[in-house]
Amino acid sequence: MSRFAASRRQVMQAGAASLVLAGAAARKAPATEAAPQVEPQVEKGIAWYDVEHWGVEGRGWEQTLRYYDRLPAQARRQVRPAVWNLSRHSAGMCVHFATDATAIYARYRLLSPRLAMYHMPATGVSGLDLYVHLPRRGWHWLGISRPRGQQVQGALATGLDPAPEPRRFVVYLPLYNGVEKLEIGVPQGAVFRPIPPRRKGLLVYYGTSIAHGACASRPGMAFPAILGRRLGCPVVNLGFSGNGRLELELADLLGQLEAAVYGIDCLPNLRPEEVEKRTVPFVLRLRKHRPNVPIVLVEDRFYADGVLVTARRRRNQGNHRAFRQKYQELVKRGVKGLHYVPAEQLLGSDGEATTDGSHPNDLGMLRMADALQGVFAPLLR
Repeated sequence: MSRFAASRRQVMQAGAASLVLAGAAARKAPATEAAPQVEPQVEKGIAWYDVEHWGVEGRGWEQTLRYYDRLPAQARRQVRPAVWNLSRHSAGMCVHFATDATAIYARYRLLSPRLAMYHMPATGVSGLDLYVHLPRRGWHWLGISRPRGQQVQGALATGLDPAPEPRRFVVYLPLYNGVEKLEIGVPQGAVFRPIPPRRKGLLVYYGTSIAHGACASRPGMAFPAILGRRLGCPVVNLGFSGNGRLELELADLLGQLEAAVYGIDCLPNLRPEEVEKRTVPFVLRLRKHRPNVPIVLVEDRFYADGVLVTARRRRNQGNHRAFRQKYQELVKRGVKGLHYVPAEQLLGSDGEATTDGSHPNDLGMLRMADALQGVFAPLLR
């Protein structure tokens, strides 16, 4: 059996933080040295906490031009303008905190007035997405924002059951818009514990619009976010819509991150001849920076209409053929730590998993997470 065949078969089997009070009531909560002290701004009975004071998860670099940028400031001189502009989107970022509040609010300012797209709602493009961690259930969806302008303020969830102790929450940031400022609010007097972003066990995922989040209905339904919840790991989402093109500049940037595993998923933005030309140089450049970090190479999903549209079907087939050949070439060269995910597993065969034949809907995002979870889980362990 070839190494490719073996890999294909394998894949198919395949603290608490310090206490902060939102007002005068002194209720105790567990504390550690890891979390910062964050003072709220109290307005009309709501204590507002600026997220920058303890940090968002999924932000790969500290030296960014704007706090919520996905690439470092230096990248502005390294990458194409299209990649740079897309890096201003907050895709993949999230903020963790704990509170016993019975209501959770958010107010934030968006970078762009473009709140939605023709195939993706404002809740996914520009919205916030709230999850709570429950005993015996794990992460469970709870609420969203409904942006109607660049300045957004409102409740993410109200009327929550009283909590005997603070619950843990995570809020996912917009997928296809940028964030200028973000604050989380709770009623004055509620316990609020900021939880700093995790940095160990980092999954770095480089890809196209699909990784970027198109066309999830809300940010927590993008498959990288689903993987982060299921695998219990931080994720840096470096999906660039229409511009995941296996460029060496991106290999150099990915190599700067202390990743536990890389996902490389750029075929939807490439033609077979580009796959042949770019795959080996990209992997070798990344491997030069990170000799021992596992790299997962992911084929592009099948176009849902490819069952009858010859051009779409041939593009998939050509890309897959070229990518598999280059994977085999890398293995023959002795490159270690490579893993390969074939396209057959990603979206299913019933044609129900996309919005427009190309971009996954929420069902498609879940199916992609199902296919990838079994690949990434052992590599993160």
